[in-house]
Amino acid sequence: MGELSNKMVVRRDETGTNQIQVNLDLEVVERQNSKLAHLVAKSGKRIALVTLAGLIWIQPVIGIGPIAGPALTAEAAASQTVKLSEEMITSGAKLVKYEYTVTRSGKPVKVLTDVIEVDLTNPYVQLDVMTGKGGQVTTRQSVEGMAKETGAVAGVNGDFFATGGQGVPMGPAVSKGTVVTSPAQLQGMYAFAVRNDGTPLIDRFGFSGTVFAEDGSTFPLAGINQESYMTEPDKAYSHVNKMFIYTSAWKAEERPAASSTTPTEVLVQGGVITQISIKAAIPGPVPADGYILRAHGTAADYVAAHLQVGQRVDAVYQLQSLTDGQLVDPADLKMMIGGHTLLVDQGKASAFTRSTTSISGGSAVARTAVGYSKDGKTAYIITAEKNSNSTGLTLKELQGFMTGIGVWKGLNLDGGGSTTMVTRPLAETTPQLTFTTSNGAAGQRAVANGLGVFTTAPQGSLLGLKVSGSSTLFIGQTVPYALKGYDTYYNPIDTSGIQASWQASNGNVVWTGSGFKGVKAGMAKITATSGQAKTSMDVKVLGGTDLESLTPGTTFAPLQAGTSVTVAVTAKLKDGRTVDVPAESVKWTFSGMKASVQGGVLTVQSVNNGAKFAYATPVYDGFNGTPIVLSASTETIWESFENMTYPISFTGLPAEAKGTVSIVQGTGEHANSKVLKLDYDLTGGTGSKFAYAQFNGTSGRAIPDNATTLTVDVLGDASLNWVRAELSDADGKPVYIDLARPMDYTGWKTLTADLTAGNIKFPAKLKRLYVVNVEEGQDERALTGSVSFDNVRFTAPAAGGSSPDFPSAKAVMVIGQKSMTVNGKKQNLEVAPLLKDNTTYVPIKYVLDVFGGNAAWNGAAKKITVTRGATVLELTVGQKTFLLNGVSSKAEVSPIIVNGRTLVPLRLVSEQLGIGVNWEQKTKSITLES
Repeated sequence: MGELSNKMVVRRDETGTNQIQVNLDLEVVERQNSKLAHLVAKSGKRIALVTLAGLIWIQPVIGIGPIAGPALTAEAAASQTVKLSEEMITSGAKLVKYEYTVTRSGKPVKVLTDVIEVDLTNPYVQLDVMTGKGGQVTTRQSVEGMAKETGAVAGVNGDFFATGGQGVPMGPAVSKGTVVTSPAQLQGMYAFAVRNDGTPLIDRFGFSGTVFAEDGSTFPLAGINQESYMTEPDKAYSHVNKMFIYTSAWKAEERPAASSTTPTEVLVQGGVITQISIKAAIPGPVPADGYILRAHGTAADYVAAHLQVGQRVDAVYQLQSLTDGQLVDPADLKMMIGGHTLLVDQGKASAFTRSTTSISGGSAVARTAVGYSKDGKTAYIITAEKNSNSTGLTLKELQGFMTGIGVWKGLNLDGGGSTTMVTRPLAETTPQLTFTTSNGAAGQRAVANGLGVFTTAPQGSLLGLKVSGSSTLFIGQTVPYALKGYDTYYNPIDTSGIQASWQASNGNVVWTGSGFKGVKAGMAKITATSGQAKTSMDVKVLGGTDLESLTPGTTFAPLQAGTSVTVAVTAKLKDGRTVDVPAESVKWTFSGMKASVQGGVLTVQSVNNGAKFAYATPVYDGFNGTPIVLSASTETIWESFENMTYPISFTGLPAEAKGTVSIVQGTGEHANSKVLKLDYDLTGGTGSKFAYAQFNGTSGRAIPDNATTLTVDVLGDASLNWVRAELSDADGKPVYIDLARPMDYTGWKTLTADLTAGNIKFPAKLKRLYVVNVEEGQDERALTGSVSFDNVRFTAPAAGGSSPDFPSAKAVMVIGQKSMTVNGKKQNLEVAPLLKDNTTYVPIKYVLDVFGGNAAWNGAAKKITVTRGATVLELTVGQKTFLLNGVSSKAEVSPIIVNGRTLVPLRLVSEQLGIGVNWEQKTKSITLES
């Protein structure tokens, strides 16, 4: 390959640590590989050499730590922006992570931001619009879902849309010269575009179009693929007396819904009118080889007077700048996506071009924005995180960040809970979430469209290797790791032929032949070696001290021998992340019963004599989690369909799925009772099909708290379809329960489903019972049929938060006195009750000694776990957040430590345990009674 001239420089950084930097002679490198040398020289990065099988690749030194002191540019220092890391996504696009410091209420606040920098001059990277599912509007999808469907290597949420509408972007969307949606007539809304020559554009746009009839007459077009809305500033109905075009990019059969207008529609195929429907919509979707002219009022009158089946009709349209009036031919654009207010202009924060009240402009929330550099060569796709690690930004703060990183002109995209960024990590094949969204456990929000980053690069030669796998693992958990590679365009490359040996730097992890197994808590470096090439990765084996909470998905279970429930466990880490704990990493302790846990399933073997309650407590590396309470349970009939007081209705998906629901007299063994009958006809539409019996409209109906089992009598039709139930938990998260998969029987059958496997957060509701005809193997299942349901019942704990077996007593404590009276008898206390900031604190042990229950102290976590009957209360010193039966709540005060003793807020604890409290100001006494 020739000689590489280089110099080795050893310098001491600000911390006194020696650093070695290898400076290669780029002229020599360029003679060997001009493309790589150009990339390295352009990036200004240090480079390292990776060798494999006698070959040499240039590998950028990526993933640097925080830049501080002299490493900050003057601009970054002025805007309090610190670059944390950067990593290539593909040739021409990289992810840069920042920490941005803002001042709020006189105090500095650090916010995490993520920027995808796209080189608009690079021929191998492209920006484009991602639209819903299948590239069609009215079909919302998560950003990650759209990226995976379209093959994007990165993406963010795009335009604003009416959350209560059909899911149509408010602004223009253009993909590869084709208009997907035209801009709505709204004031101050900007859009971002890239021309075919690669130059960026940000402007306000209007729509201009004309329909030409065969008789020479014309009529103006109002837009393309728009849902109904109120125009600005005249506040008029968008579709009144107007003509719109709807293309096959519009999925919904209503064009549009709730428009307050009666449509006249014209189907045009091959430039010829093939169908006209006066004052009625043409049924079905828009065909791929045509479009529909949708008219109302004066536009409908024009259709009646000038258009006939068999005649030719033409439509021309363009976009128009609302700032300078210039026309923009969509064919001249690679892409365009709409947004909201302008944020940056001429490198400075601009005045908002539209009211930001509706988007919480003055609040610190998650944000998404896009902009470009002064020379027009770089696009910046920007997000501000709001999660447990970051507080989000106001719009003004976002403006400061954007100008600080070099944005010349930029606009706001849809933010808040919609803010999502996905990026493909180096050497990986699919994009993944770049950070946790502000929706948290609710996950990604389905949005109308997104801005995607795509690569068109050919396959290059191997440039570098990377260890792929989780950076954290639990003790006892085995995690697979792989050696992956990326090519000269930073795209993944097949490394299946490369053999590697694996080793760890210490005994915290061990290689098992298929992965590394966590042995003890701490850091380790795992290294893959192939020939002369080595690549390493730091991993952390999590310990009990890394945990903030350890919570089973099931909080209650029936207390009887033979009970089996799923006991999946999640941990909240001190860094804010919530992770699933593998079953093999959790140990369990039991009281009140003999039991075992195998493969994440708890089985009760026997119940102790006289035990009304039992507890199963997950333990990880000395950290005790929230116990599962086992108590007597009862099965109750939730719905017999005899005397219903709420509606049940039919809903089909897709729209072509038809059917009915009705309450009828049963048959066979249920002849003496009423049943819910669901008739379905799924012959229409494509894909998987659903026939729903919807309970209580769309809201559903509450089920018993902490229910562990769902049981339903179902009359089958041997259709081989699936029968399912859908619950909605306290966070609104859907939980799908399989009752029969497949339904391969006829006659009545009792079907039972374990609810503990769903990790349901209560209170919860049953939304619907339904039949599913899945797409795969659809020809083997019946598309029409009838099923009936009767006696929907749930098994749930019979006991409440306390038990009648607990002693009734009256106890009196006095502030500052190391004694208490219980039913008139005096007892000594080791610690006197304390009054602090109008809150009474006591050692909980004495309360439980009197009224029943137990308390466990976890010194490492500074956590107190109180169990009393079916109530489990967990409090942590210094934290106002507490867990009650696994559900997080917040109090006004927290436990404290005084002279080495832990004291708890008396009223908070006693009220949760069902113990009455009375405070006497004059005598400074507390009376507890149960």
